[in-house]
Amino acid sequence: MKFIAYTLGLALALAGAAQAAPPAAAKQAGAYDGQEMAGQAKVRLAEAEVIALTARPGKIADRELEKEAGGSGLRWSFDIVAGGKTYEVGVDAADGKVLENVAEGAHPD
Repeated sequence: MKFIAYTLGLALALAGAAQAAPPAAAKQAGAYDGQEMAGQAKVRLAEAEVIALTARPGKIADRELEKEAGGSGLRWSFDIVAGGKTYEVGVDAADGKVLENVAEGAHPD
């Protein structure tokens, strides 16, 4: 049980550090694409960040809430930079399952 609490605490600290990262120039602090759908998400942004960083440790470069096929149809999507590569990690906004964890291709969406 101590290990789980430690791991969760570490993940929350990492998520807090990721949130402290400077936002994209075009976005206001704390803003993200799809923010208007946040009320539909059962899994909140901070929880989704912990899940994403657990699945793919690194630094969150971008985050959005989007409607996309698979899972519940509403997912948190994170671009995570790790080892010099950018990965897209998708977390279902209804149940927190990791739906995607892949390296971005030459033409990321």
